[in-house]
Amino acid sequence: MNPAPSRRFTRYHLVLLAVFLVAWVWAAIDPVYPGDWWLENVLVFAGVPLVIGLGFYFRLSNLSYTLITIFLVLHVIGSHYTYAEVPFGDVLKRWFDSDRNLYDRLVHFSFGLLLAYPVREVFVRITRARGVWSYYLPVELTLAFSAIYELIEWAAAEWVAPEAGLAFLGAQGDVWDAQKDMGLAGLGSIITMLITFLIVLRIDPDARRELRDSLRIPAGDQPIGEQQILRWWRQRKP
Repeated sequence: MNPAPSRRFTRYHLVLLAVFLVAWVWAAIDPVYPGDWWLENVLVFAGVPLVIGLGFYFRLSNLSYTLITIFLVLHVIGSHYTYAEVPFGDVLKRWFDSDRNLYDRLVHFSFGLLLAYPVREVFVRITRARGVWSYYLPVELTLAFSAIYELIEWAAAEWVAPEAGLAFLGAQGDVWDAQKDMGLAGLGSIITMLITFLIVLRIDPDARRELRDSLRIPAGDQPIGEQQILRWWRQRKP
């Protein structure tokens, strides 16, 4: 029997938290557009305490916490400058011969690349998913979270002052900005799941069997639509 994991945060966790706090404090000092900084940090104010609080009850791996921290640092850098004005985005603009600052594209790609693994860890541990579904469905979940964020951006832009809303959206005149952002998040998550799949296939002796088993229909499987409702109805207590 495996020992129960400690619910105390380790030195490594504290180092990750310190790295994020240093980046966040730097980003909070004299941001280029304070109104946009507040909008960008709403999810930080909600998400970081949630991740820390859940860590006392549902501890993730150090790898997942590291990936989450890297993404959060990228995000708060964008909140300091606004995503459309981050200096490194102009470097990417020259590298890719683009007509726009590309930092927001980098962060949306990183959303999938960095967060798909933590999403997979949570998904697999809670649902006990195995085989194909443990790689495919985390991509779907990451795309869903990306779409939810785009909806939040749209709603926020509708409710705040126009200038702050435009800075928050960071569309830079691209009418397909939301679709491209979600596409890059999806691409990042696919890359991460492919890397994860290849590593697992290489080192886990049960990986191939789980892949086969995950695509087989279990014996005795039955539809769960109206047939299941009828079965429940017949089995209910009088």
